[in-house]
Amino acid sequence: MDKEHVKGAADKVKGAVKEAAGKMTDDKGLEAEGKFDKAKGSAHNAAGDAKDAIRKATQ
Repeated sequence: MDKEHVKGAADKVKGAVKEAAGKMTDDKGLEAEGKFDKAKGSAHNAAGDAKDAIRKATQ
């Protein structure tokens, strides 16, 4: 697991917590932040997957 995958996992967890807290408190702004953080986490994971693919292809 590289840096991108770690960042992605952290952002996804942070986003899930924010989204759940936003839903519980009916705070649409916090809920939206959570969704954004989850999307950012997915982007980090995709970047990590791309780096892994490049590393494998160049070995």
